[in-house]
Amino acid sequence: VQLVESGGGLVQAGGFLRLSCAASGRTFSSYAMGWFRQAPGKEREFVAAISWSGGSTYYADSVKGRFTISRDNAKNTVYLQMNSLKPEDTAVYYCAADPSGSYYVPYEYEYWGQGTQVTVSS
Repeated sequence: VQLVESGGGLVQAGGFLRLSCAASGRTFSSYAMGWFRQAPGKEREFVAAISWSGGSTYYADSVKGRFTISRDNAKNTVYLQMNSLKPEDTAVYYCAADPSGSYYVPYEYEYWGQGTQVTVSS
């Protein structure tokens, strides 16, 4: 499975962005998917995850109510809608696929994209 993120960029605080993660492979619809982020000098942290069907979603407390994860299995794509962005949301955002255990832990995921930079100016 190959994952390619897009949609990052520079935005002012209070603005919004929508990240996309396009997956290759015919088994996309069977994978749970997650979004993580990593700021300079910090560990990679969980942002959001979604079950294979899209019926269950999970969020970090820091983004709950501002970010929305969704997926379109017909397009092999998962999205992260980010609203009310804050400077502390600045990071490289990664999508990941196929967790073998906890959705919240990076090392549980089998596949990773290359990341897309999100910068929020104050």
